[in-house]
Amino acid sequence: MNVTIEAIHFNASAQLEEFIQDKVSKLAQVADDIIKAEVFLSLERSQSVNYDSKVAKVRVEVPGGAIFAEKKSKTFEESTDTAIEALRVQLLKRKEKQK
Repeated sequence: MNVTIEAIHFNASAQLEEFIQDKVSKLAQVADDIIKAEVFLSLERSQSVNYDSKVAKVRVEVPGGAIFAEKKSKTFEESTDTAIEALRVQLLKRKEKQK
């Protein structure tokens, strides 16, 4: 599976990229027909809270379409982790429908 990581308006550390690669590769355990995955990381200024939200958007292409998840939290690791979990649930539902 080809994984593309794009950090918008900042440079992602090698450690963060490795973490994301590891998490995304685990999706292959749920669905072995994943064509590619794209991860977009960005900072979003929050009006109500005194910290910037770290946003992870993950798009996974599978035969017949794409599955998408977007999550925000205090860290990129947490955002990525929750987005990957949401995708895992979507992939499991897709797998059940195919049966």
